[in-house]
Order: sequence, then C-alpha cells, then structure tokens
Amino acid sequence: MSRGLRFNVFRYNPEDGDSVPHSDTFFLDETQSMSLFIALTRIREDQDSSLQFDFCCRAGICGACAMMINGRPGLACHTLTKDLPNEITLLPLPTFKLIGDLSVDSGTWFRSTHEKLESWIHTDKIFNPQAEEERMDNALAEDIYELERCIECGCCTAGCGTVNMREDFMGAVALNRIARFMLDPRDERSEREYFEVVGTDEGIFGCMGLTGCEDVCPKHLPLQKQLGVLRRKMAWSAVKHWFRFR
Repeated sequence: MSRGLRFNVFRYNPEDGDSVPHSDTFFLDETQSMSLFIALTRIREDQDSSLQFDFCCRAGICGACAMMINGRPGLACHTLTKDLPNEITLLPLPTFKLIGDLSVDSGTWFRSTHEKLESWIHTDKIFNPQAEEERMDNALAEDIYELERCIECGCCTAGCGTVNMREDFMGAVALNRIARFMLDPRDERSEREYFEVVGTDEGIFGCMGLTGCEDVCPKHLPLQKQLGVLRRKMAWSAVKHWFRFR
C-alpha cells in the first residue's frame, strides 16, 4: 500500500504587500519512484497553481530545484520521497534573495561572485581560432573536470555555517572555482595574484572547516580537500611574501 504524505511548504510572495510568511499543508498519496519534483508538480497542477518553485532539467544538472528538505539543502529532482518520513517540510534556500515560496534568485549571487573572482582564463596570448587546441595531460584534465562538475545549485552555500553568519564570505563554491583555475596551466596568474582574490578572511581563511558544504553537495565534489589544498597554498604564499619584504 502507498503511504500518505504530508507536505508543509513555505509560502510567501515578497512582491505582494498583503502576503505574510506562512506554511501551507498539502497531502499526496506516494507513488513508485516519486521524487519531490514530481510531488510538487502534482501539488501545483491539482491543488494550488500559485505554488512557486524552480526546475529546468529534472536530472540533477541545472541545480534550479535546490531547496531545504527537512532542514537539509538538496535537489528536489534527486530526492525520492521513499527516503524521507511521511511528513516533509520544504523551505527556500537561505542566503539567497527570495523570489517567492521555494524560488530564490541564486543567479545574481553567482554572477557577482564570478565577477569578483574573475573566473576566466587569464592569459596574454591572442586567441587564434585556426590554431590546434592546446594539449593537456589526461590526469590533469580529469582533475580540472572533477572541479568543473559543480552545477552551482547553491546547496553548499546554504549548508555553510560561515555564509549563514557572514554575507561577505565567498563560500565553498567560489573557492572551488578558484582551485579549478589554479590547476589550469593556461591561466597565467601568479600565486600572489590569486592571494589578492581569496587570501583573506572573506576567502579561504574564513572557512571554519565544518564540512557542511561537502556533506550536502549533490554532486559529491571533494570540496574540503580542495579547500585544504587552497588554504596551504595561500598560507605558503603569505609566508613567502612576508620573508621577501621583512
């Protein structure tokens, strides 16, 4: 027999002056292989067409459906109801601007972060579209690809204790991005230049090592390993700079 599921869903439209934050309750009968995305879609189609939540790919690639699921950040399309109790509480991700109900504006946050990090290849080479693509060692390419798997869903940001206490902290997703460019031999920035971007309390030295980011990452990225490597590199860069100018 299928279970009866109770959904407690956060509701609030900041654009509506009459709207106040509250929780609405919905009931569904669980079906085989039901995900939270399927459940929310059924609620919106059959019970309340005004319910706001984001989705795009439905395959754990776009990151749009990230939300707080029983107090833990996760993707609605990847989360099966059979893995949850029969009472499910859904909230929007914290730290991001609320659009409405379960929908948040993570795009503006990520765009401003990438601009601050200058997360693109820095090189003085003039691009030649006719030239052969630069070759790279396979092992190095795989290491870079491992960090490129980030889908920018915002789960790690929502699960970070430092980000939730301090708006100026970059968070694991930003530091992971910098670690990716530090591996790339095509990027000509020096360690000192990288230090100027992330070698501060707002960057790598603000991380408290609580591992919340890696615990909730839906792509299981090695975030803590990369944060540790980046912290050692930035600390060594600071030591070398101190000895050079003392």
